[in-house]
Amino acid sequence: MSNYIYIKNASELITVKGHSAKPAKKESMNDIGIIENGSVLAEGSKIIAVGTDEEISKKYSSKLKRAEIIDATGKTVTPGLIDPHTHIVYAGTRENEYAMRLQGRTYMEIMNSGGGIHATTRATQQANKFSLYKQTIQRLDKMLLNGMTTIEAKSGYGLTIEDELKQLRVAQQLDEEHQIDLIPTFMGAHAVPMNYKENPEAFVSLVIEEMLPIVAENNLAQFNDVFCESGVFTPEQSSRILEAGKRYGLKPKVHADEIEPYGGAETASEVGAVSADHLLRASDKGIQMMAENNVIGVLLPGTAFFLMADYAEARKMIDSGMALALSTDANPGSSPTLSLQFIMNLGCLKMGMTPEEVITATTINAAHAIDAADHIGSVEVGKQADFTIFDVNNHLMMSYQYGMNHVHTVVKKGKIAVSNGHIKR
Repeated sequence: MSNYIYIKNASELITVKGHSAKPAKKESMNDIGIIENGSVLAEGSKIIAVGTDEEISKKYSSKLKRAEIIDATGKTVTPGLIDPHTHIVYAGTRENEYAMRLQGRTYMEIMNSGGGIHATTRATQQANKFSLYKQTIQRLDKMLLNGMTTIEAKSGYGLTIEDELKQLRVAQQLDEEHQIDLIPTFMGAHAVPMNYKENPEAFVSLVIEEMLPIVAENNLAQFNDVFCESGVFTPEQSSRILEAGKRYGLKPKVHADEIEPYGGAETASEVGAVSADHLLRASDKGIQMMAENNVIGVLLPGTAFFLMADYAEARKMIDSGMALALSTDANPGSSPTLSLQFIMNLGCLKMGMTPEEVITATTINAAHAIDAADHIGSVEVGKQADFTIFDVNNHLMMSYQYGMNHVHTVVKKGKIAVSNGHIKR
């Protein structure tokens, strides 16, 4: 097997270069660095050359003779797509709740009656590690086929020490064994378990005093997330949990203002969160605080679509100076999709983002949202050789033809992971 891989003559090579130090904001989200007739050369897992096909072929002719060649004529090449917010490790499905919502029940009504997150928690608690692994790897395969090369993976369907650790260890094993890289997030504060419903403070203490120390001791997570929402965790409780996580080296994230304005965006700003996610009902004050404090907004339009809710105000957020990323929020209850391309479609068609902005939001800004922009998220020399090749001749086609999988080839760490729509093991 050649140590070089050469992707040549792309109709558009989208580099999204120049934003590795800081995420793209405002007008710079439209600067996606298109090279027509573009080519990229990787040695091993790293990119060593980026430019036009003519430039690369002249300068690196000796290396190209030994390279595995991918002809991208008529195709669009982007950095590997990045999903910075998923709940991908879980057991079971919740199609019965989907039917209930179609008949008028709300998401929070179902959750507060023992369904929702609690239903998936019961299924996940009952599943052994092998079952969780098998269910999750099937979902990861579909994500890979849809062009995703790195995803964030949250716990939060365990809600006991044993079951939270089980989720995180499955994510750790899959990160080692699957082509997709998984970035782990501890989310013990995803819901107040039913047996703590009358005493949520006792569960907050359990998360802070028992769960966080053992997660950190076993090096099972990079981030600590909390669901700051009415009926779940208050801003004050959320802040205590996130500050405690920081003491253990876990970077804070927040599920913020999904159902109603509740101070989640403000809380994320005050604790110095890497990102605040959802933001469907974020206040103007919260939006401005996030922009001023460089908290990335991770928008999840698949959730609004599936819950038939209003969408986050992406244009207001971009205009405020907030850096935006997009994500599937892949989970069994509020966004059971594994297609980041569909999320990109929704970003344009339902939130008023440009095709260029949604590319930035699923590459370099998504990388910043998981604190990984130093090595992924753009096509630049020295970065990891992660690429998604779309069978369309320009990036506008990716948004114009919605609800379709345009992925032809996926390269992960310099190796072909998907070829002509099929996974290569």
